[in-house]
Amino acid sequence: MQTSSFFVTGMQCGGCANKLSLALRTLNGVDDVQISLASGGVTIVYDPALVSPARMQETVIRTGFGAGGVDATNGHDPRPDQCG
Repeated sequence: MQTSSFFVTGMQCGGCANKLSLALRTLNGVDDVQISLASGGVTIVYDPALVSPARMQETVIRTGFGAGGVDATNGHDPRPDQCG
């Protein structure tokens, strides 16, 4: 197992963090996901034979957030029933 960390932009609430965590955990090879809403940091424990950091960042972007300096649409919907 390896660990990769990077910054994610656009997370504004616990629902955003949960949405991202669930998306990353669906990737084959991801063992654990830790998200710090305060710092915007994401740390992922993964099997490099099954998934790459680039694939994980791609998933972050497809989920609607920015990753490692790559901008994406804001994953936060300000309507309380829509975020996350």
